[in-house]
Amino acid sequence: MTGSMTAAGPAAFRRAVTRLDVARLRSEIEIGPLPAPARLAPYSHAVSAAVYPPGAAEETASGRLVLLFDPDGVPAWGGELRIVAFATCELDPEIAQDPLLPEVAWSWLTESLEASGAGYAALGGTVTATSSTRFGDIAGPQRADDLEMRASWTADEQTDLHLQAFAGFLAAAAGLPPEGVTLLQRADPFAARSDRYDH
Repeated sequence: MTGSMTAAGPAAFRRAVTRLDVARLRSEIEIGPLPAPARLAPYSHAVSAAVYPPGAAEETASGRLVLLFDPDGVPAWGGELRIVAFATCELDPEIAQDPLLPEVAWSWLTESLEASGAGYAALGGTVTATSSTRFGDIAGPQRADDLEMRASWTADEQTDLHLQAFAGFLAAAAGLPPEGVTLLQRADPFAARSDRYDH
């Protein structure tokens, strides 16, 4: 990440925001600032994330991550710091029709959180797959299949690890190969994602 993120508020919240700067992210993932929601918690901070595979002119997955902080704690959270995440990506039609898609997509998030070493609790969320068909004079492909993930969890102050976990989910959703793996030929950008469907 580039640039420094600053925030006003209690020291614990400022540390949580500052740690986002040291998150180690893949080069294909770009992070930027976003206006934070003002009514969800006394203190909040938001960033956007977008995946640009090598050679791609457009993003293949995007999302946002919001830090919510209440110094008094929230019983439903079981802590002071809560993360709210949203992600969306366009899907290959074959993958979109898979009945196990929601379960597999949710596993991308849980596996990323576990692999990151982030401390989290009270994880919950939804995965939604939608299909749209265009008619008449509307630009774009006739059919579009999309995946949306909304999730939230209570977090420790190592927010860099939580951002890394969210970025890992986006990478999986975008069909990026594992880091260090180079594709020998140009392939369907969703091929790497298809390999994770082990029925």
